[in-house]
Amino acid sequence: MVMEGQKQFIALGSRLQEIPEVLTLGVKPNFLDYTPAQREMIYAADVILFPTLGYAQFFNTSGKTIFPSLETHLYADEKIMQTTLFYLQKIVHPRTRFYYPLHHNDILKDFTFPFVGKIPRRSAQGRGVFLIRDEGDMKKYLSLTKIAYIQEYLPHEKDLRVILLNYDPVLAYWRIREAEEFRANVFQGGRISFDDVPLDGIALAREAALKCRFDDVGMDLIRHKNNWYVIEANMKYGRKGLKMKGLDIKQLILAKLFSGEIPAADSFRGYC
Repeated sequence: MVMEGQKQFIALGSRLQEIPEVLTLGVKPNFLDYTPAQREMIYAADVILFPTLGYAQFFNTSGKTIFPSLETHLYADEKIMQTTLFYLQKIVHPRTRFYYPLHHNDILKDFTFPFVGKIPRRSAQGRGVFLIRDEGDMKKYLSLTKIAYIQEYLPHEKDLRVILLNYDPVLAYWRIREAEEFRANVFQGGRISFDDVPLDGIALAREAALKCRFDDVGMDLIRHKNNWYVIEANMKYGRKGLKMKGLDIKQLILAKLFSGEIPAADSFRGYC
């Protein structure tokens, strides 16, 4: 229940639906499906929370402040777009190339086995990631996708997940892979560890998030031969690590809303 005089926030998406301080209006296919009163709330709101990609673009064009950022929406689950952005922003990233069907024969000109193949879109939780050891593996992988997303394989025992909220690292932990599994994702059997989390890895994750304007994200990094690499950004990051630390992402967001940290300050502009 919202107390008299207490600020109430407006959201479209359901992420904060159970939070009484947030009025979730839902995502209507047509803007005029919102009642006149609801439209007035949207016009008057200082920030619109979780607007979804479609509305995020409209609100951004209209000058309306949103959270998460437009970039967080645009690059969600878009591996090709993320890789191109990382290169443009000079973020250290494994050597990666994309191949459309006419150029699949060029893969072995550019890479030697083993290498990694990924499904470029909608392949969360490690399910669309494959270690390609030979031509048989490559044939199976190419049967699953028209666009081949090929990345050099950097052997590692674990990767680092850094969860950032409004560019603030709220949690970081190792994901340690099983001996027989090359992926460290928790959904693929990876084990979470909070031991000896390196500050330089957290700092790199924050720098990358700022450069890309990802303000609600789980950044994944690996360290190979003493060098850090940003692998990808996950906007639908898991909650297991948060729960293990007794953290509730909804309450973390709410606290930042009431403190004024959300919407974000222009702290990222120095990275553009």
